[in-house]
Parts: sequence; structure tokens; C-alpha cells
Amino acid sequence: MEKVRISIVVITKNEEDNIALCLKSAQFADEIVVLDDNSTDKTIEIAKRYTDKVFTRKMDIEGRHRNYAYSLARNTWVLSLDADERISPELAEVLRALLYSKMEHKAYTIPIKTYIGKRWIRYAGWYPAPKVRLFDKSCFKYEEAEVHPRVFIDGTCGHLKSDIVHYSYKDYHDFLISLNNQTTLEAKKWFKERRPVNFIKMKRKAASRFLKAYVQKGGFKDGLLGYVVSWAGATYQFMSYIKYKEMLENAKEGQGARVQGPGKNEK
Repeated sequence: MEKVRISIVVITKNEEDNIALCLKSAQFADEIVVLDDNSTDKTIEIAKRYTDKVFTRKMDIEGRHRNYAYSLARNTWVLSLDADERISPELAEVLRALLYSKMEHKAYTIPIKTYIGKRWIRYAGWYPAPKVRLFDKSCFKYEEAEVHPRVFIDGTCGHLKSDIVHYSYKDYHDFLISLNNQTTLEAKKWFKERRPVNFIKMKRKAASRFLKAYVQKGGFKDGLLGYVVSWAGATYQFMSYIKYKEMLENAKEGQGARVQGPGKNEK
């Protein structure tokens, strides 16, 4: 079958367990680009079995890193994919039909079907959770931010219905490690901005997030899984806050030490 004129761009970092299935799902495309963040496992070796467009760059800021990856694509239209994601067969057919027709928009959102282990998170706002993944690269860029960068589109955005399947977490342990890492990045972002956040505001927002996910968005329908992801949404706020406060305190102590300087009896 004829290849579709689209560039699938994949960001990697030590993804030897995921990258093969990810790239297999992208074989309908006429170009696959992999940008690797100095992996120390077999990610690059495996990726080269599926494409000769494998590049290496140290991740600095997520938004900047992604923008660079898209600049490596030769095609106008790009589908952004993470290494732990798969393009569903249904989505591949939708993309084939779409790219052979007149494109009405400059970007398109795609539903993300996320799993923890073998558990599909159906509720709590996790599905369809559409994200902008298909775009005309000349009209699209990410904000140069370290965590949750915003997207900027010069044009209108359409919406597709078929899924990207996201095997994001191997198990609950992996999910909690990711929560810890993401809240550290969030706290760094707040620290850089010196964001005005207080304990009362944090508690209110955390409670609101839990109730919205668990009750309003039906997280309770997913049983324990729904409770865990709803709880994680609230905990994200709390963990980010306490890490942010620690950074402020450490910065204040460091500044105080510099201002005080050595005592008069010190040499």
C-alpha cells in the first residue's frame, strides 16, 4: 500500500521496551523521525531498524526540544507521537483519508486512550482528553516551557475521533514515580515565576480537582483506578506546593547567608 505523505516525529529517552511497537504503528507514513535524548539503553539501535532518521539531542526545555524535533521533518504535516504511544489502525485509516483530501484546518486534536498497566482510564477526565498532535509545522509551535508547554497555532483547529493509544505507566508504582517527577518540574516553573500561591488556595484547588474528576467527570465509575487518578490530580497540587515552598525557603536562606557574610572574628 502507498505510503502517506506525513512525518511521524517521536521523542525518546531510554524507551527500548516501547519504541519498536510505537514505530511499527507508524509504518504507513513515508517518514519517521526519532529525536533521542542520549539514551543509554538500546533505544537508538532499535529505532534504526525502522527509520534512518534518528537524531540525538540533549533535552533542555521540553517545548524547545519538541520544536527542534519537528524542524527535522521534511513533510509539511507532522504527527507528534511519544515512544509509549501507538497509532491505532482506525486512526491510521483516518489519517490516510484526511491527508489525501483538502485539509480544512492547520491542526487537529486526537483522543488519547491512556492505560496504567492493562487498565484503561475511561473516566475522571482522562478520556477522550484530546490533544493537538497533527499539524502543519509551519503554523505550529510549542511554548518553550519545561512542563506542560502550551501550543500556539496560526489557524483553526479541527478534531479527529480515532485514538492514539497511550501505554503511559507500567503499573501504579510507575504512575506515582511520574507524579513525583512532574510535580518537581511544576514547582520549578512556579519558582521561576515566583507564583503567588498560599496554603488555603492550594487546599481549595486540590479539593476542587478531586471532586471534579471523581464526581463530575465520573471517576467513581472506574472503581479504585478512578479514585487513584482523581486523588493524584489533587495530590499534584499539594506536592507541587510543598516543593515550591521548599525552593523559596532554600533561596531565602541562601540569600541571607550571602548578605550576612563572615563574622568579624572570622577570617
